Amino acid sequence: MGEPTLFDRILNGTLPSHKVAEGESWYAFLDIFPRREGHTLVIPKQSEHLLSRLSQSSRNGLFTGVAQVQHILSKHFETEDFTVCIHDGPLAGQEVPHVHVHVIPRQLGDGGSTLQAMWPNAPPMTEQADSDLLRTLSTTLQEVIL
Repeated sequence: MGEPTLFDRILNGTLPSHKVAEGESWYAFLDIFPRREGHTLVIPKQSEHLLSRLSQSSRNGLFTGVAQVQHILSKHFETEDFTVCIHDGPLAGQEVPHVHVHVIPRQLGDGGSTLQAMWPNAPPMTEQADSDLLRTLSTTLQEVIL
């Protein structure tokens, strides 16, 4: 294993954080560069950089943590709407090589946008779906051996 990540250092107490909540297998804290007030990161205590490499119990615990953080943020910000996002690997925009889930409370007029905004040059979502292409890919993916 290489150098401890920023999040490993938060977990081991060598770097400070602003805790929101904690469970047996996860820890949640405020993002230091929030997209909006309440932007929280939920991380597994297991140090892995890809979601698929987490143990099943860590993955389950992580999403239990996400739900608990949503509950806390819901009460404070009076909303049930959230952007929940995982950048799974460096090509997906992951900046810290440790699995983390962004939980961002959403409210009307908060300046946030949609998934389409992440790919502004993609075909508009109003066009007809390519069912033949989707059917072919679906069939191929179902044949992948787990």
